[in-house]
Amino acid sequence: MRRTDNIPRQPTDDARGDTPTGIDVRRSAMDLLARREHSARELARKLQRRYPRELVQATINDLADEGLQSDERFAESYVRQRAGRGYGPLRIQRELQERGVDNALAGSALEGSGFDWQELAQEALVKKFGPVSAELSLSEKARILRFAAYRGFSQDDLPPSLR
Repeated sequence: MRRTDNIPRQPTDDARGDTPTGIDVRRSAMDLLARREHSARELARKLQRRYPRELVQATINDLADEGLQSDERFAESYVRQRAGRGYGPLRIQRELQERGVDNALAGSALEGSGFDWQELAQEALVKKFGPVSAELSLSEKARILRFAAYRGFSQDDLPPSLR
């Protein structure tokens, strides 16, 4: 007989007969929101791993009504974070859509951010490629344009020598 056979096991949730309640879902949601802002879709996706969909949706609606969860606040925070890391408006908009933020809300967060996208594009290019000269080969220019597109900058955001 092994020594572990005598150790009493902790009952699982199913063995105790406990079913998750709205309080459990709310506590988990508040734990997630305490770390960072989440969109409603992100929060639902994370909570639905552990709790029934109906409880999750009701809890998220309650948190939104109380102002504890806000897609608008999430979008503003996300724009600041990603722009600070050198990403452009096109990529940020697409990422917000993937996270369930409405297009209009994402657009207003980008417009209201106050970032100079041309300046951010210039900083990202200088950081990656160094000072960009007017004399570029076609392959170098294509490489820079691919990088700018990947980062989410439009042609209008780039310096005139690259357009």
